[in-house]
Amino acid sequence: MTAPARRGAGIPGALVAPALVGALLVLLPLLGLVVRTPWRALGDLLGEPEAVEALRLSLVSASAAAVLATVTGGPLGWIFARSAHPGARALRPLVLLPLVLPPVVAGVALLATFGRRGILGDGLDALGVHVPFTTLAVVLAQAFVALPFVVLTVETGVRNADVGLEEAAAACGASRWFTFRHVSLPLLGPSVVAAALLAWARALGEFGATITFAGNVAGRTRTLPLAVVTALQRDTDTALALSALLVAVSLLVLVGLRDRWLGGR
Repeated sequence: MTAPARRGAGIPGALVAPALVGALLVLLPLLGLVVRTPWRALGDLLGEPEAVEALRLSLVSASAAAVLATVTGGPLGWIFARSAHPGARALRPLVLLPLVLPPVVAGVALLATFGRRGILGDGLDALGVHVPFTTLAVVLAQAFVALPFVVLTVETGVRNADVGLEEAAAACGASRWFTFRHVSLPLLGPSVVAAALLAWARALGEFGATITFAGNVAGRTRTLPLAVVTALQRDTDTALALSALLVAVSLLVLVGLRDRWLGGR
């Protein structure tokens, strides 16, 4: 016997038309990409040396950025969820600012910090470390824009965790560190995995901050998004093939997260 429908659970008819427009706003460009992509030549286009090099660099840099964002953003998310300190509340919107910050501004900010004339530039130069327009700059730019996704995902996971299990462990005499390692962290495991995957996907698609801070040097800073823009100037088919690859990877990440960690049916 089916449960009765909840009052107010229906969909108002007035929402259908704007919802369809919103769906088409996303689906039509994706359909255009699918229709225009030269699928028969996809293997050859993606096998070109420049495409392979851009893919390799993207995978390496996005993975490094995801690790950096997860290792540093995870603790921030935990603190924001559990701390009532005014400093934490003041810090939170600043840490989440890259979510709405124009990517080119993020790149300029990174240059103002790590560039030769940046606030850390002189010290880094003295140590023989040159960050801008290097692969390290790519990783930093990607981590900068990906970190807020980790913070929000972990913060949500901590807020939804069963605090009663932690209290029970403490009542049994477990230390704070033991409770964190053996109770809190396992409960938070799915959220950490989801955060890392979101950070990786965001880093893989980063463009604006990367081209501003790291440039577009083949084999050193030219990631897949930058390779797409470069290919558009000379070979539309290659640009379409690389774009289709990025869409496929992003879709796989979202589908995986939906089924396992983001409440999919």
